[in-house]
Parts: sequence; structure tokens; C-alpha cells
Amino acid sequence: MNTKEIILSQANIIDDELIAYGKDKFKVELSLLDRLKDKKDGKLILVTSINPTSAGEGKTTTSISLAQGMKQINKNAILALREPSMGPVFGLKGGATGAGKSSIEPSLDIDLHFTGDIHALTSAHNLLSAFIDNHIYFGNELHIKEVMWPRALDVNDRSLREVETKAGKSSFVITAASELMAILALSKNLDDLKTRISNIIIGINENDQFIKVSDLKIEDALTMLLKDAIKPNLVLTTEKALAFVHAGPFANIAHGCSSIIASQMALKLGDYVITEAGFGADLGMEKFLDIKVPVLGKNADLVVMVVTLKALKLHGGVLEENLQLKNIEALLKGVSNLEKHLENIKSYNLDYVIALNLYTNDDKDEKEALLKWAKRNGHEIEISDGYDLGGKGAVDLANLVVKKLEGTSNKKFKELYDVNLDIDIKINIIAKNIYGAKEVTYSKRALRKLELFKEMKYPICMAKTPLSLSGDPLLKARPKDFILHISDIKLSNGAELIIPLTKGINVMPGLNKTPRVLDFHINKEGEVI
Repeated sequence: MNTKEIILSQANIIDDELIAYGKDKFKVELSLLDRLKDKKDGKLILVTSINPTSAGEGKTTTSISLAQGMKQINKNAILALREPSMGPVFGLKGGATGAGKSSIEPSLDIDLHFTGDIHALTSAHNLLSAFIDNHIYFGNELHIKEVMWPRALDVNDRSLREVETKAGKSSFVITAASELMAILALSKNLDDLKTRISNIIIGINENDQFIKVSDLKIEDALTMLLKDAIKPNLVLTTEKALAFVHAGPFANIAHGCSSIIASQMALKLGDYVITEAGFGADLGMEKFLDIKVPVLGKNADLVVMVVTLKALKLHGGVLEENLQLKNIEALLKGVSNLEKHLENIKSYNLDYVIALNLYTNDDKDEKEALLKWAKRNGHEIEISDGYDLGGKGAVDLANLVVKKLEGTSNKKFKELYDVNLDIDIKINIIAKNIYGAKEVTYSKRALRKLELFKEMKYPICMAKTPLSLSGDPLLKARPKDFILHISDIKLSNGAELIIPLTKGINVMPGLNKTPRVLDFHINKEGEVI
């Protein structure tokens, strides 16, 4: 069977609801949600991890492995993953399509242009930038005093963080961190998308009043550019499990979750939906639960916490060049980072399991040490060996997940904060309860923004390094008594988010000294190596 036939045979999708982008990539018509609106939602499984390290944790690989493992035990599981950004693909992070025998296909297409969603977002974003400048050029009828809308590009380019054009000073954000990406990810339908776009605040006038896209009257044109991008993308894994891959807001800067619409479709089509949130439970998971869940209207039924032995050792103080050496003492020291993330899950009153994502050369004694620690402390844990074995390597994890979901749980979800609280109070709750900070401080600019945005009763979308629970990427494991400094605060009125920027965070990443762009090669037949 071809890819389309496999999809139609596995899911309650009709032929006319699939839009082909070549032979192995499809978009799904939004009419599917109307057709299946009365169907009961499946169970929602959220995959998160400890703070990431250079050794990698493998959330996407584990998510795909789990879906394939559930397929092995005849469970109807569907993935809902984020769409990769070309910036990290060519930079330090690399691709975001899994690895080994647990990948989504066609991996290279997905990592690069895919179905053009990010290009559409970039075009819409910059059309708005151009129109603002044009409005000012032709007389500035709205009396714009300060433009708050940047430009966007899906490339890591630090030289564009601050630019000056003939229209004045400006800046670029990477498209995955743009407000339009967040809006696409949080919109429920095309009309909601248009409403959110119309509410984007582009600047302030001479009376310090907000100016919106609706004042410029171009929300229809911007929505038109995104009319196809809002439709979720559907592909298959290496073992032919279904995977929605749609929207890719960064989790250190934006809210780090795939789209609401893709999740809604997956919940109608699958008995189990496996989704991930970017980076660790301090960023992606917190934002999933505090930002996405209220819009989705469906809470996570189970959290899967991904760890690797190498990452734990790095948190335990091992230098990267010594990772191959056995060091159980460092491993158990690094467990303090895992313990804090598990405490964060418990603070929401959610059930969880731990997935130990294996590397091919992992030490068996280190593996046994972690398994014994988990058993001793009452944590349910299973191994995921999806890289080497595909779904067969995640059968035990799949059985544990199903057992947890089929068991009776009377737990009631506990919200972290009331969205109607003052902005600084909400920031303090996240900083102290989720990160473990002692205190939060603010720059003069951030204090001005607190006053400017004080009437906005939106969730907090913290922009912070993913590499540490603190705001300092060099502080590993479980730092305590640290101060979190807020250097600026942004408002995404269309996405309905308040975005505090911690010290050192950049919304336009740069390339590292030896970026992965050097690893790509293409032969005369057009084959990428």
C-alpha cells in the first residue's frame, strides 16, 4: 500500500479530507473536526524531560518509539508533534524527526521546507512589517510613535538581532519564536486565527494607546496567507504509525507545543494521543499545562518523563569528554535534576512514569543503578530502546503507559496559578515553584512593561534558558537560592500571552562555531547525504 492508503486504512479519515503534498506528506481538511465533533476524545499522553544537555534526551525519539510500541500491542495511538525550524536544523540542535528506527518520514523534508507552513508564517509576518512602515511613510494617520512589531526569518542569524532600515530601528526574531507562530499553534479554526491576528498589537501612538492590526485593516490579507498553513500535516513513522506534525513554537522563547487543531484531530482519531512539549518540564510542560490546556479544553492524562544516563551524568558534574566512563556517583548526583522535574509534575497532581531512553553503548551497571533508585523511591520506570529496536524496544514502556491509563485515578488537576493575578505575582509563582528561585528581579525596562501591560490577564510564557532550572545555563542539576532576573517583558496580544525575557535570552539565535549546516551534502543525482 502507498502512504495514503495506509493512512486511510488506519484512521477514520475519508479520502477528500487528505490533501497530498507529494507522495508521503499530507494536510488534513479542518472539516474532519466537524464530522467527528461528537466522538469521544482519546487519552492524552504528554512527553517531557529533564533539562536538556549536549548528550541529548530524545523526547521525540521516545515519543515515536512509544507510539510504535503501542502499535506493537495493538493499541490505536497517534502522535502530535511540533514542526521543526530550519534554524536549529542547520545550527547546534539538528533535526527534530526522531532517530534510528524511531523516526517520522520523510525526515529530511520535514526538517527543511516540509509543506511550507513556516515560509507562509514568515511571509505573513513580514508583510505586516512592510505595511506598518508603508503606513508611516504615507503620513502616519494612526500617529504611531513606537513600533513593537519586529521582522522574522527562519534562519539563525545573530547579526539581525538589531537592524536599522530607512524607516528606523528594527529587529528580527526567528519565525518559530514569532507571535504569528504562537497564534497558529493556539488557534481553534480559521475564524479564531483571523480574530487573533486582528488583535496583534503592533505599537503605541502618541497618547500611549495600543495600535492593533485591526486598526491597519489587513487581518484578512494576513489570514489569507495562512489559510493552508492552519491545516495540520500528517505523515507516518518508520513503522507506519500516524503522526501529526504541525506548528513549532520554540519552548525556551515561545510556548513549545504543537497546534491545538492537530491535537484535536488526533484526540478524535486515536484512542491514545502522544504529544511532546519542548525542552524540560520547567519550560515545555509548564507551558503546555498553563497555556495550551485551557485552550484545548483537555488535560494530560499521563506524563512521560524522559531521561538518559549520559544527561544525568552531565547534571552530576561529569565533563563531556568523560561521558563514556562509568560514574554511578555522578549519575545519582544528577538525579537531583530529575527529582525536581518530578516534583513539578506532582505539583499539578498528575500521574507520571519515567522512560529511560537507552543509548547503544550505555553501561549496564549505571542502568541498574537508576532502576534501583527509581524502585527505592516509588517511581515507575521502563526502558525505551526505540533507537535500536523501534517499537519492539518500547513494548514494556507501552504496556506500563496503558496500565497507568486504564487504572482508576481520582486525581483532580491542580492549576499552578490564577490567570487573573497580577503579572509579577504569576512570574514569581513560576520562578519559585517550578524553577526553585529565591527571588525575581526586574530591569527598568521590564518594570515599565509591567505597568504598561498590567491590565492584560494572560498566561505567562517565560523565555528562559532550557539548559538549567535557573536563568544561568552553566548551573546544572538542581540549583537553589538563585535570583531570576527579568530583563524585558513582551506582549503577544493575539496569542494572549505575557512573555518575560530572562537575562541573556535571545529571540534570534546565532549559529555555533561548527554548525550542522556543514554536515549536509548533495550529490549530482540530487540525493542528500
